Amino acid sequence: MKKIVPLFILLSSFFIVPSCSKIDNYEGPTETLQGRIIDAATGQNLQSEVSGDNGNGTRIRLLETSWSDNPTPLYLATKQDGTYINTKIFKATYKIIAEGAFVPMDLAGNDQIRTVEVQGGNTTVDFSVEPFLRVEWVSDPVVNANGTVSVQVRVTRGTQQAGYQQNITNLALFVSPSEYVGNNNFDNRYSTVLNYNGAAGNSILGQLVTLTTTGTLPKRDWYLRLGSRVAFGTNRYNYSTIKMITIP
Repeated sequence: MKKIVPLFILLSSFFIVPSCSKIDNYEGPTETLQGRIIDAATGQNLQSEVSGDNGNGTRIRLLETSWSDNPTPLYLATKQDGTYINTKIFKATYKIIAEGAFVPMDLAGNDQIRTVEVQGGNTTVDFSVEPFLRVEWVSDPVVNANGTVSVQVRVTRGTQQAGYQQNITNLALFVSPSEYVGNNNFDNRYSTVLNYNGAAGNSILGQLVTLTTTGTLPKRDWYLRLGSRVAFGTNRYNYSTIKMITIP
């Protein structure tokens, strides 16, 4: 009996092992999907923050319609400079929508929603959008004698559609030791964020506004970015480009 039991176990394993070794022979994702989010009026990339799939910045929503009329959405994060790229996309037909601090694309009749066949290596899909706001540097940051930094900014409407000209709620000078600076990454010891109630913030539209950092910046390189937002949806920020300064 002592010899029979091990033999039985050994024979059983020949039947068990093959059932656990099923081979996945589906082709992996090898396609590249890339593009830009462009301000329709200026032709410049629309600045954002690194968003991941949580929607704080601009993101790309993919709906694979090859196999389903009601697919689960997938999301691609954009870069801060308004570009996006993913090199591991499955070959398929997708409905592609950009979401961010601009007039929504998923409105009835909006031709910005794209249906694209992703195949053949690289697929480029650009989006031309109307941002809620344009946030622009008027001049380069100035290091003051007391170690603070002052900047000048101008905020204007990015769309003429009245339904998306909500009240301005914030104007910010974000400061960070990291180049990934924005509402999701800033040093609150030195950043300046102005909050507005009701329509009070609309008074800054078109005006030259000076912002100064809070506290004395330590000696090192710092990254600065301007941001402003309106009371719409998830209250995403519209951004300026990023500037670096050195405190000697």
